Amino acid sequence: MGNEHFSFIDYAVFISYVLLIVFIGLWVSRTKKGKKKTAQDYFLASKALPWWAIGASLIAANISAEQMIGMCGSGFAIGLGIASYEWMAAITLIIVGKYFLPIFLEKKIYTMPQFLEMRYDGRVRTVMATFWLLVYVFVNLTSILYLGALALHTIMGIPLMYGIIGLALFAAIYSIYGGLTAVAWTDVVQVIFLIGGGLLTTYLALDAVSGGNGFLAGFKDLLEQAPEKFDMILQKGKLLIPDGQGGMKDAYIDLPGISVLVGGMWIANISYWGFNQYIIQRGLAAKSVKEAQRGVIFAGFLKILIPLIVVIPGIAAFVLTKDSSTVIEPSDKAYPWLLHEFVPVGVKGLAFAALAAAIVSSLASMLNSTATIFTMDIYKRFINKKVSETKMVTVGRITSFAALVIAVLTARPLLGNLDQAFQYIQEFTGFVTPGVVVIFCFGLFWKRITANAALWVAILTIPLSFAFKMFWSGLPFLDRMGVVFLVLVAIAIIISFIESKTDDPKGITLHKGLFHTGTPFNIGAIILCAIVSALYIIFW
Repeated sequence: MGNEHFSFIDYAVFISYVLLIVFIGLWVSRTKKGKKKTAQDYFLASKALPWWAIGASLIAANISAEQMIGMCGSGFAIGLGIASYEWMAAITLIIVGKYFLPIFLEKKIYTMPQFLEMRYDGRVRTVMATFWLLVYVFVNLTSILYLGALALHTIMGIPLMYGIIGLALFAAIYSIYGGLTAVAWTDVVQVIFLIGGGLLTTYLALDAVSGGNGFLAGFKDLLEQAPEKFDMILQKGKLLIPDGQGGMKDAYIDLPGISVLVGGMWIANISYWGFNQYIIQRGLAAKSVKEAQRGVIFAGFLKILIPLIVVIPGIAAFVLTKDSSTVIEPSDKAYPWLLHEFVPVGVKGLAFAALAAAIVSSLASMLNSTATIFTMDIYKRFINKKVSETKMVTVGRITSFAALVIAVLTARPLLGNLDQAFQYIQEFTGFVTPGVVVIFCFGLFWKRITANAALWVAILTIPLSFAFKMFWSGLPFLDRMGVVFLVLVAIAIIISFIESKTDDPKGITLHKGLFHTGTPFNIGAIILCAIVSALYIIFW
């Protein structure tokens, strides 16, 4: 696949989109004459974000190449079951808005490791800050760059390395200079492109399935021709998928049946949406708790839509190729193949802009959060304790640039041979997530847990996860997260009881009214729960 179907109009649309994003990013991040950016301006967007910007930015940061390309690949291989990541996230966002954000905003923190020092001590903060920096640079940034470049290569014929460098430069132009203000406000535009262009691609793919009879007929055809792809709860041995090594494996190993609903998926979601710097940073930048809470509910409604944009096209690609000579390997090529084959000249530029929006908004967010953690949790604490506000902004910019260079150099060596990169990302971040959830949830809601207990949980989460992977290789990784979580809970409780007979002096006091939520939040939460329940009942 080359760029022979990419017309002048497509290029014009795409280049216009690039210029628009760069212009908005630089415009919103300009400073008034005589005023210099402070750390709060750069890292927390001057704490001025309204609910709709928070919700849009959460989704733009979350939906990236690994979702649009990776989840489409998983939709092609596994089916609608992979949508559990999205629909369960909608429920998780309600929990985050009601129970986590009010505490974090009350503490006036910049970073999640900073909260850990307030609740525990400096050792726990440093260990977790180091974990996150490594995961952000070597798992998240690399995967976003590699999968984005793979799309550029498949659709436009751009060599992989040029694609990686091009995407890195695009994100760098506005985000390194402007900080979270530039990232969040460009995200509002990016999410319009992302959802608009994504729905357009879905419409065209379903129309192709129905032979030109429209998207509803196409969806009906999907249900008839690939019913096995519409099981939300997978059964053991029912669906075989490529393992990326030339063989086949049971899809159950990636999505282990009913335990998806009651097990490790919750650990993954609560860690990602509740305690992950590059997601929660939008909430920390809110004008108020009320705005932050409305923002996460808005994001929850957008999450319901996402499988329509990223999973259904993958199932459509499966149906379109199952009786033809076309072979899509690896599965992650399903989305680029659809763009290439079924999106007409003139519209391709818009659909491609949607993909680029997903990639670049996530890159920009990840860079900003990497810079925030390094500046606040490493540089200010260990290198220059008396650092000025303007120097922190400079350090943040240098950190962003350095992280981007490392990711560009390591993206291809780390991810070059994978079939479903989305699953790779879930598995390797899953080594850290059980420990993250134990440390934060106990820190927030159990006054008895001690700093040493939290430190041991932080130290043991990766070795325990590796041990279970080595010695219980048949255990699905989502189940493994759940098992490791339970082991770490036991460790935290035992150490805390041995060490102390009373509550920890740094325990969080939960005062009356802290978890009060307004009517719009409550109504939104009830509607979200009803929609998700209905979807699971329909596609059980």
